[in-house]
Amino acid sequence: MSAEFPEVRARRLRGTRALRAMVAETALRPAELVLPVFVKEGIVDPQPIGSMPGVVQHTRESLRKAAADAAEAGVGGIIVFGIPADKDGLGSAADDPEGISQLALSDIRREVGDDLVVMADLCLCEYTDHGHCGIVTPAGTVDNDSTLDRYASTAIAQARAGAHLVAPSGMMDGQVGAIRKALDGAGFRDVPICGYSVKYASAFYGPFREAAEGAPKFGDRATHQQDPANVLESLKEVGLDLAEGADMVMVKPALSYLDVIRRIADTVRVPVAAYQVSGEFAMVEAAAANGWVDRDKAIMETLTSIRRAGASVILTYWAAEVARKL
Repeated sequence: MSAEFPEVRARRLRGTRALRAMVAETALRPAELVLPVFVKEGIVDPQPIGSMPGVVQHTRESLRKAAADAAEAGVGGIIVFGIPADKDGLGSAADDPEGISQLALSDIRREVGDDLVVMADLCLCEYTDHGHCGIVTPAGTVDNDSTLDRYASTAIAQARAGAHLVAPSGMMDGQVGAIRKALDGAGFRDVPICGYSVKYASAFYGPFREAAEGAPKFGDRATHQQDPANVLESLKEVGLDLAEGADMVMVKPALSYLDVIRRIADTVRVPVAAYQVSGEFAMVEAAAANGWVDRDKAIMETLTSIRRAGASVILTYWAAEVARKL
């Protein structure tokens, strides 16, 4: 090294934990985290989910406590997935004012008020006896337009129950527009919509389908969820949802689609959410249980990577645990 130039060391700013924290480019905040929760009708005690260690199907009472704990930890939001006792082909429980989801939304609002953003997942797969995201034709395909009517009705029921925000996840064409029109017409113009605009036909949803009891009884969802090979399609879907009135957009799953999150975050001027899905959660928990990875480090590394990719809101089953550590 010439005496004219001092030695250049890239590592100088990595010497201590405090120094690394000072210059960190990416940081997680508890308020950016959203806790997904499952609530099941007709159970007396919370039911553990075998493929998701530490996650349960809640009773209404245990869900109220979980919401209060999340708010105390500083978590930004909670998203509710309801599991009714009875299912039918129309998913009638989805928009039933006395259905489990609406009761749970009301319970949470009474418990935490505005201290958490109370989000309602809006789909039919948890409520239909066939497990698909919409109304199924005699030929066994999902009928897009009749499904939109069900989504519109469900959105109104969720808003009346106290949801701060509705999040349609069924990937039907025109779903955001139909929901926006319905909410506006029912007097809920100020209820925002977070579109699951980019939802891939992924292998990482298996544990969720156990938790929500919503696995398809036949066929699959590849006709309406996106092909993992495509990204331009994602940009198109986001553009359509924004044109229909989406206030936020979501990418699901997260870890296998960090490039997609980045492309969308660089393109839009609305918050971008990402869902760290059940399979991603289960992989880390299973590897940690076998001593193959450091659990705490793996959790923080995955969440930081999602934030670094451009997500400003992250849905994760570790939300409350991580919020307490931040």
